[in-house]
Amino acid sequence: MTTLISTTDTLTRDALAVLQPGFTGTTAPDWVLRRVDEGLASVALFGRNIRTAEQVTALTSQLRAEREDLLVAIDEEGGDVTRLEVRTGSSFPGNLALGHVDDVALTHAVALELGRRLAECGVNLNWAPSADVNSNPGNPVIGVRSFGADPQLVARHTAAYIEGLQAAGVAACTKHFPGHGDTAIDSHHAMPRIDVDLETLYARELVPFRAAIAAGSKCVMSAHILLPALDPDHPATVSPQILTGLLREELGYDGLIVTDAVEMRAIAGTYGIERGSVLAIAAGADALCVGGGLEDDGTVQRLRDALVTAVRNGELAEERLADAAARVRALASWTRGAEGAGAGPGAAVQEGTASGAGTGSGVGLVAARRAVRVTGSAEPLTEPAYVAAFTSASNIAVGNETPWGVAAELGRLVPGTRTDTYSSETEEPAAAVLRAAGERRIVVVVRDVHRHAWMAAAIDALVAERPGTVVVEMGVPQAPARGALHIATHGAARVCGLAAAEIIVGGTDRPGA
Repeated sequence: MTTLISTTDTLTRDALAVLQPGFTGTTAPDWVLRRVDEGLASVALFGRNIRTAEQVTALTSQLRAEREDLLVAIDEEGGDVTRLEVRTGSSFPGNLALGHVDDVALTHAVALELGRRLAECGVNLNWAPSADVNSNPGNPVIGVRSFGADPQLVARHTAAYIEGLQAAGVAACTKHFPGHGDTAIDSHHAMPRIDVDLETLYARELVPFRAAIAAGSKCVMSAHILLPALDPDHPATVSPQILTGLLREELGYDGLIVTDAVEMRAIAGTYGIERGSVLAIAAGADALCVGGGLEDDGTVQRLRDALVTAVRNGELAEERLADAAARVRALASWTRGAEGAGAGPGAAVQEGTASGAGTGSGVGLVAARRAVRVTGSAEPLTEPAYVAAFTSASNIAVGNETPWGVAAELGRLVPGTRTDTYSSETEEPAAAVLRAAGERRIVVVVRDVHRHAWMAAAIDALVAERPGTVVVEMGVPQAPARGALHIATHGAARVCGLAAAEIIVGGTDRPGA
């Protein structure tokens, strides 16, 4: 690749400062350290960069040896979307579980404890929470990542989450502005379009973002979605009307605006990542997320050079790039000043106790237990069961690496429990489950059964043949409850699986069930 500039002049440093790239490896590659020295002000961590908390701490220390005020970002929503616990499942339930409980003190406590863990690892910017109102039950990418379908509920929990996370010294990044909840398309794959009027957008999508701004969210992430009522020609990420006119001027937001990943097909397939990045900065974005799929130095060089070239040819105002870089550095400065805030265990204990949420790291499990909804009844499981996991393709935000379900937790509580996985490709899944289960009690685990007709049909066939079948819904519980015992966990975090397994083993006549 031909490099436009070999020195780290102001323009080049500003172009590097607005990038938030990812990389490969559990230690920092030489190229990352070199770019940090040249002006790169942020890096992003993904599941591929993480093995243990100690390793992440060593990685962030290595990075900060090059630049003390480096922003280290992560996509750690808890629940189904976890990077710190990508190989085990999260210790914290996600947004839908917290919204179902609807205790803002509990949400604050969960976010505070999650923030404390991130801060201990040296992470100071979290691309969370999702403030999307999940008004479309068929949404393939938001779902349990939303606090719910009611704008006011989403607003109060978004604010509580932001305040808890930032009390731990970690900057919150509220997403996906101006709202990704009413979509039937995943913007990782294509361009979603929301065809509603302005009145609906203001009464629904924008309500949580107003609350986020009032709560002091340090960062807001744009969505790659087209909202013709706001801008008929440009998706939000590259729309001056939406990022500058609406978010900056009308809503009065003065923090950092970061894009969702520019390599997502909604941007890359429409504009290409270089032009899309230039358009985003020109529209009012201050930072460019990249690296979930592109994690190499060549990508950083391409985006840096595209920005420099755009300034030189007059397509991008130098003052706009300089302003964006200044906002990145201002956030980095805030995180330096916030280091250690709420990081001691006492803060989490105090908040957990105040909300009835338990203490310390146990707040996640307590929250997951409170989020369970039980329909029907069943005798406690005393013999090994058979767990049939009905699966569909995971969306990219969740990924395929993170385990989910109840089989592992149930197997620990009742040794000898067996499990198998079934998909829409399985021939006659109900018959296959019955053959494999034998005389064991059947536990079916699903996510979003309302979006998958084959799952609903298989469950109905199983319940007809085995009325004692237990069904655990770990997605959005939109479909009617099926099974002798139906457990809705409102998310698939590890602690949600444990909470469901405890009910299956403990029975439904115990206090609080």
